[in-house]
Amino acid sequence: MISVIIPAYNAASTIRDTIEALLNQNYPKNKYEIIVVDDGSKDDTVKIIKSYKKVRLIKQRHKGPAAARNIGAKRAKGSILLFTDSDCIPSKNWIRDMVEPLKNKEIVGVSGRYRTLNKESVVARFVGYEIARNHETMKKQKYIDFIGSYSAAYRKDIFLKFGGFDESFPIASGEDPELSFRIAKAGYKMVFQPKAYVYHRHPDSLRKFLRQQFWRGYWRVLLYKKHADKMFRHSYTPLRLYFEIALLGLTSLLLLLGLFRIIPIQYGLLGLFLAFILTLPFSFKIFKKDKEVGLIAPIIIILRNFFVGLGIIYGLKLLFGNR
Repeated sequence: MISVIIPAYNAASTIRDTIEALLNQNYPKNKYEIIVVDDGSKDDTVKIIKSYKKVRLIKQRHKGPAAARNIGAKRAKGSILLFTDSDCIPSKNWIRDMVEPLKNKEIVGVSGRYRTLNKESVVARFVGYEIARNHETMKKQKYIDFIGSYSAAYRKDIFLKFGGFDESFPIASGEDPELSFRIAKAGYKMVFQPKAYVYHRHPDSLRKFLRQQFWRGYWRVLLYKKHADKMFRHSYTPLRLYFEIALLGLTSLLLLLGLFRIIPIQYGLLGLFLAFILTLPFSFKIFKKDKEVGLIAPIIIILRNFFVGLGIIYGLKLLFGNR
């Protein structure tokens, strides 16, 4: 038996599509169950879930997706746990493709991939291209240490052995790689499955994207506080990104000092020029596929790096907190 677990919080606008996609999988219906854990929603999420007789509903007070997934896992009937999110639409073969690598008894975890649903948005398409680039890197690795909960599979016994997702992450913010880091460091093997994908609505405006990146930077401080050894070395995030963020941070400082005439402003302008140059290789690759996105990619990348950096600076307080 396979248990598919979805945390849901105020997901009335998307959860129906997720459930419909899971009910219509190219997989024997008696071989899997669907569990939706409502995380204290205040909209019609519960009402929609209850309209599906074949979906198990679990309710909890609002504690975040990590806690929701954990309670779903504890009550699951299956020996294999699949996770996706309430704003994702799994492909028709998603379950079949996700569990295929687990036929190898040595494999305990599997990561799937994203496909962009809202392609009408230039920003969403950019996000999709960037994620796809990282996934191409993961395809080349025999084993991985980074699994995102939007498309994840774990053997239940291993999941419970490690205590599930870390509930000190109150939002979707790094609790998924934190778990896979722990499992990988214990010597267990996990793989990337490029055939398994879910459709996802990426941020459709620059404001939403930059806000997301700010908080991602913020919570990465907590993630790397727990796993300092993974800061610059894991399956998903390219080392190049850390250098770009550091360069932009230094550039911002130089520009600020230049504006106050403490140093020549040309130093800051030179840093900004270098930051722009570093965006060009990936931007050209995008341009070959999508000219509209490729043209604005350098601006998006520079702004993204700046806001991630701001999030990291703001998140430094987590180093001295109780989390």
